[in-house]
Amino acid sequence: MSPPDQPTPRTRLIAAIDTADITQAKNWAAQLAGVVDAIKLGMEFVYGCGFDAARDLSRTQPVFLDLKLHDIPNTVSHGLKSLASINACLLTIHASGGREMIARAREAIDAAYPPENRPALLAVTVLTSMDAAGLREIGVDATPAEQVLRLADVALRAGADGLVCSAQEITPIRQKFGAEPTLVVPGIRPAGSQSHDQKRVMTPGEAARMGADWIVVGRPITQAPDPAKAARAIQDEILAAT
Repeated sequence: MSPPDQPTPRTRLIAAIDTADITQAKNWAAQLAGVVDAIKLGMEFVYGCGFDAARDLSRTQPVFLDLKLHDIPNTVSHGLKSLASINACLLTIHASGGREMIARAREAIDAAYPPENRPALLAVTVLTSMDAAGLREIGVDATPAEQVLRLADVALRAGADGLVCSAQEITPIRQKFGAEPTLVVPGIRPAGSQSHDQKRVMTPGEAARMGADWIVVGRPITQAPDPAKAARAIQDEILAAT
């Protein structure tokens, strides 16, 4: 299902449905229908519940299918074509896969979907669990912001519609690439929430003011006593910030 038309630009809210329990996933999705702008189905859900379950949920509300494809160009191309039946509105690949992989992903999306129902192809830059020390461990002698901009340049030139980045990189990305790239921002935590394994975090209102197109919130919504109420509070914070 495609995302709803937006009468005015605003930051939209994605709830991360991170569970391998299909009953729990459907319950969260039902509670959040009409409250959030999309739901994120990632590895835990898809590997645990299967592609048919992802396909079923995509028929009821907009889906951000976050599988972060990263392989040789031919494999990623065919993988994206195979995902077309899920009808997601947002799809992810890893920017670190390189220019050719991203370009082939772009070609696959364009071939597999009609123009009016084509998902945004998003390139994941630096995971929000990574910091400068983590990058050094894998041989990247750059700050997270520097690496994000480097990967963003490769991805956007190769045809990606947008990027997945932390809120801390929104401003430098906008300064360098302008308003056109779609920015999806995980690592969002309402004030007072635990950061868990995220290292580069920000509140919903801060991310909205900085220019995020979409923000992703997981446990602060799904682990709340009333997930819909928690999501509404975040939507109110977003609206107050913009």
